[in-house]
Amino acid sequence: MSLASLLTSEQIIPEMQATERWPAIVELIDLLVRLGKIKGESRDRILAALKQREETMSTGIGFGIAIPHASSEDVTEVVAAFGRAPAGIEFDALDNAPVKFVVLFIVPKNQFQTHLRTLASIAKFLNDRGVRDQLAAASTREEILAIFQERASTTTPTRSP
Repeated sequence: MSLASLLTSEQIIPEMQATERWPAIVELIDLLVRLGKIKGESRDRILAALKQREETMSTGIGFGIAIPHASSEDVTEVVAAFGRAPAGIEFDALDNAPVKFVVLFIVPKNQFQTHLRTLASIAKFLNDRGVRDQLAAASTREEILAIFQERASTTTPTRSP
């Protein structure tokens, strides 16, 4: 599942305010609540699931990337948000480097394969230094979304008739 299929421009924060891991996660969840992608009454349960995941092991995977994620009975489809932090966020990442890109996603409970595929797709996408450089240089949320869409269209397998 590609980021282009999960995000709208409204689900992108080009200049995150947070400078630490937990406030960054809360900032993205609150965005999803404001947009109606997550119900207000589900907010605390979803945050608890994310916190439990982060306490197991940081989702800061290195190269300036963090992918906080969890599963929840409170969503019926995969919900995601993207945040960019040019100044960097202290995320307790595997390489101890500050995180510049945060992709948060929530998967419906009991959709383990979807969860793994989504995580793998995002990690592979952001593992490309060229993508990270483009995302860092983008000026607006629309430009960020266009990068996701452009990359999704060039990596989609084609079928012959």
